[in-house]
Amino acid sequence: MIFRVHERTHTAHDPLTAALGRPVSPDDGLTEYTVVAHWPGLDSYTLDDEQKIWTSAQWAEHLEDPLLEHPFAASPTDDRRAILHLHARLHHDDRDLSPPEWAEVAHRLARVAGIEVPGDQNGCRWIAVQAQLGHLDLIANLIRLDGEWATQPAGVLQRLSSEARRIEGDLRLTPAPAAPTPQPLAPPVPTATGHLASILSQLADEHTGPLATVRSLVEHAAHRIARQPGAASGNTSHRLELIARWLYVIQQDLDTTAARLSVVRPSVAAAPPAVRSATHRSP
Repeated sequence: MIFRVHERTHTAHDPLTAALGRPVSPDDGLTEYTVVAHWPGLDSYTLDDEQKIWTSAQWAEHLEDPLLEHPFAASPTDDRRAILHLHARLHHDDRDLSPPEWAEVAHRLARVAGIEVPGDQNGCRWIAVQAQLGHLDLIANLIRLDGEWATQPAGVLQRLSSEARRIEGDLRLTPAPAAPTPQPLAPPVPTATGHLASILSQLADEHTGPLATVRSLVEHAAHRIARQPGAASGNTSHRLELIARWLYVIQQDLDTTAARLSVVRPSVAAAPPAVRSATHRSP
């Protein structure tokens, strides 16, 4: 089973048209063999004497109603595109599923996607359309009955993929082809220049390099000698500070040299020029 989550829209007409394979019409009638599943609250939402078969235009209007009833409802990013379209397709070698099996698939995907929450009386309106062979389209409005925006769980794509694998096992369907495992890149071939650059970088490292350690010791000695009384201690401290400064300059030079060596590519030896054969003429 391969699924796809389409970009959300403001209207249910386009997703429903794609699901049916034809334009939405006010003259057709979608039976329970086409709308194989829907949100649990629909049965209590419709009147007893209301017609049981709706046209595709009526289904689209039913899904879009929350946008009109809650004009200020929006996503956390102030997005009003509330119509979600989830498309699932079976493998071409799979058997035809029965309407109850399609309904089971729809409810499982709706729960995983956060569209249907068991026991929630103010959930989202959604329907599942099975109009084309091997295809199932789940269309939902993310604006709940209470006007709140339905928050989908984190990692919803990964959750849907895992649920699709479980559905394949439960219904004995052909598993979707696994994505190819990326091959690790071959490690770069070490060169003499690169090895020297690595050594110089280690020497010049400010945190773990030996020059940084020596400079830290020299600076510490200069600070301690500067606290000693006497003019000689002041001169010695000043000389030690100069030595520490020179060590820092050496670190900078080594680091610059290592950076230059790391970008130097080994030169390719030029091929020797072709020797033209001399033509000997007989006297």
